[in-house]
Amino acid sequence: MLIGALAGVAGFMLAYAASFNALFSTLLSAASALPILIAGLGWGNFAAIVAIIVAGGLGATIVSPFFALYTLAITLVPAGWLSHLGNLARPASEIGGPEGLTAWYPLSDILMHLCAVITLALIVLGFAAGYGPDATGELIDAFMQALTMQNPDLAADAALVAQFKSMFVVMLPIVQGATSVILLFVAYHFSARIAISSGLTNRPREDVAKSLRMHRNAIFVFLAALVATFFGGTIGLIGAACLGAFGGGFLLAGLARMHLAARGQSWGVPVIILSYLSLIFTFPALIFVVMGLLDTRRAIALSPGATPPDDDNDDDTERKNPWT
Repeated sequence: MLIGALAGVAGFMLAYAASFNALFSTLLSAASALPILIAGLGWGNFAAIVAIIVAGGLGATIVSPFFALYTLAITLVPAGWLSHLGNLARPASEIGGPEGLTAWYPLSDILMHLCAVITLALIVLGFAAGYGPDATGELIDAFMQALTMQNPDLAADAALVAQFKSMFVVMLPIVQGATSVILLFVAYHFSARIAISSGLTNRPREDVAKSLRMHRNAIFVFLAALVATFFGGTIGLIGAACLGAFGGGFLLAGLARMHLAARGQSWGVPVIILSYLSLIFTFPALIFVVMGLLDTRRAIALSPGATPPDDDNDDDTERKNPWT
């Protein structure tokens, strides 16, 4: 409980600091997941739950209820769920593997869960904040007004502004969904490294370049979200949030494929650097998304020692779902 409480305080302080520093706000917000992840991976679900409650309570008391809702939905609750999934393991023999080894929850399934949780978080926040064309339209109008006051020559015509508004209302949840998935997975990766190096977890250190792929079922979700964005209205916004989140997952998988291809090559380092720099543009990012779509599989990490099976549970349904 003490570890969880301290992690919650640290998580709140990082999230609160993000509201004061616009330059590093995104990084500080993502870093607020680190204490929750480390507490969950190292000390279990109870520590993670305590950390989430403490951080959310401090946010609601010191800042505002909406601040608490935002940090809980986008960062804290997903971090707690990721730490839970990262600790799931079964004897490898239960899923057709060798005797005497432990099989850990696949990284591809963890990434798919993260995409789904972020999609749900954006939907909840969208309804809570009243997100839609009216809200984004006000932001665009205020921005254009400030821009025109500084330089009247930059005044745009009404048709161009209307087109920009319709594009912005869809692009914002796509970008936010992809960014949240990427940053939270990076936080999970570093937290797992810290927990493994400190001996807090028995999960083995995985070769991310080889094992980080999306689940094949994520392709159908991605395509359905793409179609939903063309419906417009609430369905279109939900589709955009889902498209961005799962697109971020496929982008990570594509980058992992690039790392694997560049491993051991003389041109590897400059290509990796240029690839990451190119992500600020849309077309290179789409290339990596396509690379992720073309390679979907599950790699299960194994470690010595088998988790003892639950002999008291004779439910056939439970046996079919070994990740419990």
